[in-house]
Amino acid sequence: MLDSLCLDYCVSDKKDEILKAKQLIFPGQGHFGQAMKNLSSKGLNKLIPEMIENGAKFLGICIGLQILFEKSEEAPEEQGLGVIKGEALRYKKGKIPQIGWNKIKTTKNNLYLSDDYYYFVNSYYVRPEKEDFISSVCDYEGVEFCSSVNYKNLTAVQFHPEKSAEAGRLFFEKWAAE
Repeated sequence: MLDSLCLDYCVSDKKDEILKAKQLIFPGQGHFGQAMKNLSSKGLNKLIPEMIENGAKFLGICIGLQILFEKSEEAPEEQGLGVIKGEALRYKKGKIPQIGWNKIKTTKNNLYLSDDYYYFVNSYYVRPEKEDFISSVCDYEGVEFCSSVNYKNLTAVQFHPEKSAEAGRLFFEKWAAE
């Protein structure tokens, strides 16, 4: 997606390179515990929150949203980054994981999204302690959940904008333009 938008980027897990960045994107699918272990082993579990606190623009995608929280039912023994108070919870009913298109409903905190269909692949959803972080919600099997957050320089989404056709492309364009 970044290539198709002609945006320059660098993929790195090196502190020196990450410190130079004005914008950070944490994408991916994965396991909460493994993601946190990998970040901790490289010292990035401290660096990422510091950079967000100091104004670096951050975009989390899927697991990149979940790690921002304090904890997850997926790996109760691991601490998240704790940038947002709250937790990631496992769906209790329906086909797990949720795979496919689902329509989001934006809130007043939304900056970049449209009320449209986005592509999800997730078994867990986040529940922030404060609703003022929530920028969109979605329903899966009767559970209304937070599908994205926005707060100051931090944006994170549960869905995969890179797999979300035109709605995802427009999201990336708006986010990258600021």
